[in-house]
Amino acid sequence: MNESALLEAVREIAAEAGEAILDVYNGEDFAVETKDDDSPLTRADMAAHRIIVARLEALTPDIPVLSEESDAVAAAERRGWSRFWLVDPLDGTKEFIKRNGEFTVNIALIDDHRPVLGVVHVPPTGVTYLGGVETGAFREEQGERRAISVRPRPASPVVLVASRSHGTDKLAAVENAITSEMGPVERTSMGSSLKICLVAEGAADIYPRLAPTCEWDTAAAHAVVRAAGGWIVDTDFRELTYNRRDDLLNPHFLVLGTDPERWRFLAPVLGDA
Repeated sequence: MNESALLEAVREIAAEAGEAILDVYNGEDFAVETKDDDSPLTRADMAAHRIIVARLEALTPDIPVLSEESDAVAAAERRGWSRFWLVDPLDGTKEFIKRNGEFTVNIALIDDHRPVLGVVHVPPTGVTYLGGVETGAFREEQGERRAISVRPRPASPVVLVASRSHGTDKLAAVENAITSEMGPVERTSMGSSLKICLVAEGAADIYPRLAPTCEWDTAAAHAVVRAAGGWIVDTDFRELTYNRRDDLLNPHFLVLGTDPERWRFLAPVLGDA
């Protein structure tokens, strides 16, 4: 199956999972539980997980599937995977519980430690971001699809997107450094993987993530931003990669719409972020 056909199939799977999520979202009982890491889990997470895993296994039986809600897979086994699906069935569960609409279904294909195809679906709005390294990046809404790309240069003011839930002194230092180097900064907040998608579609210039994330939180949107011409790099300006760590935790990172070297001036304030 070529990349374009695979992308379409995964888009349909994400949309089906999104419908299952909305069935719970529009009801009264989310059946919220607390996982071992103190993060919330709802009936919607598990409904989407079951759909996505079953559909991907039927679509590509030879490619393993790793979901946030899967049983743990030993690192030694994972390291033998050259390609695998990396899934967050419901990214932004806290936003889901708050009913603010900023949650997504994330499905990514990882090949040689890099995301090469990704779909990010937003169930409440029906918006879908999708992209592949060979196909390009797109935003789809109400059946209309348009190509998207990152901004060719930082805007004035520079648009910085930040998490609703994680604000830090380090983030303030980054904002101050950008102001000194590039001029005024406009900060906007967003939940879930939508922050990365804002950079992919040219609505923001930079998203610094200086708080913990797991690989399934970023992989699908990373594929989209790559396909749109952008980058995700760690605080040493090295490309973010996947399935290299036992714990599947990402380092802190920057999502950038322009050449990472343009942002190298941030290195002193990033420090040990």
